[in-house]
Amino acid sequence: MTTKTSTALFAALLLTACTPPATSQAPAGDDEAQAVVIRVAGALDGIGGRIGPSDIVVANGVITGVHAAGSGRGRVVDLGDATALPGLIDTHVHLGWHFNREGRTQSREVEETPEESVLYGAENALVTLRSGVTTVQSIGAPVDRELRDAFARGILPGPRVLTSLAAIGAWVGDDEAAYRARVQELAAAGADVIKIFASASIRDGGPPTLSQTQLDAICGEATTLGLRTVAHAHGPESARRAAMAGCTTIEHGALLDRETLALLAERGLFYDPNIDLVFRNYFENQDRFLGVGNYTEEGFEQMRAAVPKALAAFREALRVPGLRVVFGTDAVAGAHGRNYQELVYRVETGGQPAMDAIVSATSLAAESLGLSDKIGTLAPGMRADIIATTGNPAADITALGRVVFVMADGRVVRHDR
Repeated sequence: MTTKTSTALFAALLLTACTPPATSQAPAGDDEAQAVVIRVAGALDGIGGRIGPSDIVVANGVITGVHAAGSGRGRVVDLGDATALPGLIDTHVHLGWHFNREGRTQSREVEETPEESVLYGAENALVTLRSGVTTVQSIGAPVDRELRDAFARGILPGPRVLTSLAAIGAWVGDDEAAYRARVQELAAAGADVIKIFASASIRDGGPPTLSQTQLDAICGEATTLGLRTVAHAHGPESARRAAMAGCTTIEHGALLDRETLALLAERGLFYDPNIDLVFRNYFENQDRFLGVGNYTEEGFEQMRAAVPKALAAFREALRVPGLRVVFGTDAVAGAHGRNYQELVYRVETGGQPAMDAIVSATSLAAESLGLSDKIGTLAPGMRADIIATTGNPAADITALGRVVFVMADGRVVRHDR
């Protein structure tokens, strides 16, 4: 991290942290006086509905009402002709991944202090939040816990974070009991979700890496402990095993066929395809990744070959009745803050209707995280995660790249006047 970057980050963090909440603690019986009214030309409710000119009323971090424009009571923040919608939810990021002081993706080759690592993560989180993503599932590294807890305390500006803290893969061993024990360890350490490598990387062809018995042990123990499970699974066999084990979500799935996608729908799984940003970001920054781990010339060729296959799997998924396709980017170093570009690709190239893409990144994503009673919808009683764009994303999905206002949990973190 350069001195210039560190200084800019510190200034942004300081300014954002000092921005008062949209609602301060109100005296009893004085909620109306403390309420903030976000006035917009139109809104999208996150479940597929369109709302006309509106006043969205927020008090104490909660949406208390959505009314016709001009009828809300409180301090008005007039956003003119902007369109409001729930804050976006990215169900698959890696907040800690960054380019180090040598301009390369961070690896063990360059020693880094814990303080440096957490600052890089905070920088990634801030640009992600300011781009309109108010909740992320970071899967996952130990640094995510410190970021999650700091953001939750309100001492640093950042999105709501859910984390797996680590991943479980074939390295755990062959013993079923060892996999159950590892799930228990992560749960005790504060993991919000269990991340499973059910297949190898697409750079290695994506073959299965865990048996049905091993996946049964992992997902079964997680379910017993009340934790969701997300399975990295590229091919049909690894995804099928994860589905039969009762996992919650299939990540990637670049090589899935119609039969497997139908099985996911039948078993009630969510499907999180990452079909554009992760690949494009790797190609744009190839020199920064090459030579680290399995980032080889051959690995990059495997990724290039996977792009049309992943697009085909996504298009097929849209045609499977009942399959819940959610929004996730697998954002790594270089991709943070560009999350919305995945949605643009899904609509413009993948053929997904714009409103469906928005729902996949709001209410449906919230459902996949077990948070549908808190976020993902513009409705009374929901947490005040609200963004606004120039233009209507339901008519022009690229409007998601023109965010002018971000409120996270009732605190304004961006307002371009």
